[in-house]
Amino acid sequence: MLPLPAKPRALLLFGPTAVGKSALLERLWGAAGPLPPAEIINADSVQVYRGLDIGSAKPLPGFRQKIPHHLIDILDPGEQFTAGAFVRAAENLIREIAGRGRLPVVSGGTAFYFRNLVCGLPPVPPADAAVRAGLEEECSRLGLAAMHGRLRALDPSGAGRICANDRYRVLRALEVFGVSGKPLSAFPVPGGPRGDMDFLIIGLRREREELYRRIDSRVEEMLRAGLAAEVKGLLRAGRTAGDPGMRGIGYREFFDILADGCLRVKDAAEKIKADSRRYAKRQITFFQSLPGVKWLRPEAEGEIIRLVLDFVR
Repeated sequence: MLPLPAKPRALLLFGPTAVGKSALLERLWGAAGPLPPAEIINADSVQVYRGLDIGSAKPLPGFRQKIPHHLIDILDPGEQFTAGAFVRAAENLIREIAGRGRLPVVSGGTAFYFRNLVCGLPPVPPADAAVRAGLEEECSRLGLAAMHGRLRALDPSGAGRICANDRYRVLRALEVFGVSGKPLSAFPVPGGPRGDMDFLIIGLRREREELYRRIDSRVEEMLRAGLAAEVKGLLRAGRTAGDPGMRGIGYREFFDILADGCLRVKDAAEKIKADSRRYAKRQITFFQSLPGVKWLRPEAEGEIIRLVLDFVR
């Protein structure tokens, strides 16, 4: 058990897709060792969804039985899970886990989750159900392209950072303007680390070509594990390309191939590999902008253990 610190402490462990985060966690906490007892908070935006197991590379059940995991399998794929919802849930979990004398370990690859957790959420106004309902009705009547055009007229810089096909973020930006009279870009994320929590921030890295080989191998392993059958089951259950969960890499590619008129697993696999490589490149760029990161290879277990032990003393 850890002594209760003056401020909640947490280890933040992140890196691009397929870098080896889950395997490292299993090596560090899968058996008795020098590290304090821990609980893991998932920071992957697809692992929050039930039924999206293989394509999101969820931790194996055996490890989840050994070490408590949080924010996995908490939503149906049709439900939205925002960075704000993640941060509020993670903040509560960090306090609860630290209060139990354990080390909270936030691990995943969704960069916006980490950015908003490290720096704190911007002071945007809360959701307004009536304004949102009106925007949803207009979007159904006029189309998402028209709503994005309205946003572009109100907030050109903010609209440029939101994909025109991202219904939730387009309508949320319009909702913020409707409630506050200000564009979403007027509520920037704080520029520096928050002061009410202490974080040890470790980023995992590999050489790019090595990482890309690991991505290709992981996609092939997902297919051998039954990814195509998993997607077919989701389709039979009524899941669609518009569901938030189904927009994740590993799932949306099957819908893209279907839209072309035929579903060939080989084509979907090649698209997953390409999308994963592009995503990894964006992750690396974004993670490098975070303050206070200690960058290490996943094999540097001794150095990671030393950093963690120094952090919790």
